[in-house]
Amino acid sequence: MHQYTETGRPELSRTRLGHLDPPLTLDGWHHGGVPIYVNQSLVIGDDELEWRFTSSGGPGGQHANRANTRVELLWDVEGSPSLTERQRNRLRRRLGGTARVVADDTRSQYRNRSIAMDRLGDLCREALKAPPKRRKPTKPSRRAKQRRLDTKRQRSRTKKLRQSPSRHDY
Repeated sequence: MHQYTETGRPELSRTRLGHLDPPLTLDGWHHGGVPIYVNQSLVIGDDELEWRFTSSGGPGGQHANRANTRVELLWDVEGSPSLTERQRNRLRRRLGGTARVVADDTRSQYRNRSIAMDRLGDLCREALKAPPKRRKPTKPSRRAKQRRLDTKRQRSRTKKLRQSPSRHDY
């Protein structure tokens, strides 16, 4: 359920990533100014993003052939002022010098822009995670080996007692 303003447009709402939906101008299109909140220490400003719009393939009739709804979002990791050196190194290692995201899921350029921003945020969030700690290989202690063998012997004796006596046991 949307709350509407005097202009008849829905109020701004928060998406699942926490950034506000882009504000609409008089012509109904978003013209920038919305940052991407990756985590508490990284916010990518809209001035760092490069947008490209092309026609999207697939069904849609004349609309698909004429409208530039496919969105390509590029972010220069190397030259971003938003990153610390540690973040830059980790992103460079995992994403390369430029992060690229493509969205052509819907027939609306506006929704595809929002999807692309979400995907870039998810991509950066995943790339910034610390690598899992390496497992230090260990071997069982002598006592642990002995316990395992004792348990196996006991289990073997128990199963032997369950068997019916053979002819040679008499």
